[in-house]
Amino acid sequence: MKQVFKVVKCGEAFTVKSEKAESGVLHKRSIVLQEPGSKFENQYAASLLGNSALCNFYEGDLVYAALRFQTREYNGQMFQDITVTDIIKLGK
Repeated sequence: MKQVFKVVKCGEAFTVKSEKAESGVLHKRSIVLQEPGSKFENQYAASLLGNSALCNFYEGDLVYAALRFQTREYNGQMFQDITVTDIIKLGK
């Protein structure tokens, strides 16, 4: 899914251990994005990874973002992860 979103909330960046990263650590940050329209539009709690997680986004910023949705099963339960694969700040 690629579209314009409004930033509702952006957490602090932190690092996690990663076997896939060359340095062994990966930057990560949580972000809540909302579809444009009223205050009742759909919201998505997603993860920013890598260099994107080092960029600062603030409440009310408009961004163009591509989201990747993944589901996985663990111990008989289904979980969904939403990852921001690309993000560009447009302004307020």
